[in-house]
Amino acid sequence: MRDLLQRRLDAFDVCAQSLAPQAAARAPMRRAAVALVVVEEGHGAEAYGIARLAQWSAAPALLLTLRASGMRQHAGQWALPGGRVDQGETPEQTALRELREEVGLVLDPAAILGRLDDYATRSGYAITPIVVWGGEAARRLAPNPQEVASVHRIPMNELMREDAPIVDHIPQSAQPVLRMPLGSGWVAAPTAAFLHLFRVVCLGGRPPRGAHFDQPLFAWK
Repeated sequence: MRDLLQRRLDAFDVCAQSLAPQAAARAPMRRAAVALVVVEEGHGAEAYGIARLAQWSAAPALLLTLRASGMRQHAGQWALPGGRVDQGETPEQTALRELREEVGLVLDPAAILGRLDDYATRSGYAITPIVVWGGEAARRLAPNPQEVASVHRIPMNELMREDAPIVDHIPQSAQPVLRMPLGSGWVAAPTAAFLHLFRVVCLGGRPPRGAHFDQPLFAWK
């Protein structure tokens, strides 16, 4: 699996002009990065009706978190580990730092597999998604309760559902709004945009872009 992901990311041409049209007038934008961490499925993702497995599974999954209820922004929402790029950092360094700070997962730079397209948020961030190999290193996680309410392992087949992605149209935006189904619920953009990109590029080996998708109204702040 790691070799397959590495080959597809090596072949993927990250779009230099990948910021969404709704953010074109926002300059300069603040930089951020998130980590799409491939880990062992473990006991499954106990989230929105996704059943836990009876035994530990080494099948690949993605790490997803629920933000703590006390967070100032986007409390209680699905998110990938990540945050603002500090001065002097690369997005890759930020992704590894945030993994350590948010969920207690310590990985070295060799775990980095590559980048996907940036996504510009309505709140003025240009977010770079970094694909990271966590593997069995993520068997023991230590979530930071100030930032993370819970950590979940999302099986790859959940990303490949036939009803994904969900695309809506709203009168407030000329761009389609993207959601990704998860169990009996769904994840909103920008997290949904990164999951969609991972699905089509890393799992499907296809080149479609995701930065043109907008966010739902509740995520515009």
